Amino acid sequence: MRQDPTATEDTWLARAKRLLALAETGQHFTTDPFDRGRYDEIAGMARAMLADLGRVPVSRIEGLIPPHAGGYATPSIDIRGAVIRNGSILLVRERSDAMWAMPGGFADIGSSPAENIEREVFEEAGLQVSARSLYALRHKVRHPYPADARDFYKLFFLCDPVAGTEPQPGAETSDAGYFAPDALPALSQVRNLEADIHAAFDAHRRAPSPAMFD
Repeated sequence: MRQDPTATEDTWLARAKRLLALAETGQHFTTDPFDRGRYDEIAGMARAMLADLGRVPVSRIEGLIPPHAGGYATPSIDIRGAVIRNGSILLVRERSDAMWAMPGGFADIGSSPAENIEREVFEEAGLQVSARSLYALRHKVRHPYPADARDFYKLFFLCDPVAGTEPQPGAETSDAGYFAPDALPALSQVRNLEADIHAAFDAHRRAPSPAMFD
């Protein structure tokens, strides 16, 4: 079950952390020296904001928050949402590979797991949903997904529609619709396996006691 939704992080703290994450991402990917200077300045401002909020020297912040491009590497987070209606599951067709998957993507810094998947379903399928329960958390390398140089934890949520609208594709998808478990289209294996989808149907039928999330 979800924890108290009112127990949120301080707004300015969340913004400063998000600003620093964006700046460090820019520092990692840019090849333009002028852009690097701008990202360096933004990162410095974000660290100063965090220092002010914590009432500590900036040096404490620099030692506390390692750069995203270095330091101790941690797994990336991929979140998928299973929306089941009348015995069929919502899938979207990805523009990048023309294959089908449950809506989802990388988790954004500053948003909870539920907020991330609810936003992804809306952006990729045009549906407003509410994350009901976490039905699986998988380490990607321990399952038969295609090989990937990156390391991922994959979070799978059952989601309930909050409005009766029909799915429609978004900016990153070319189609969206519901499919029966015995009539699945060609799946994007890097995003989800057939086993992930059948696990969603099993969880939906069993209605297990939900794990706490967020």
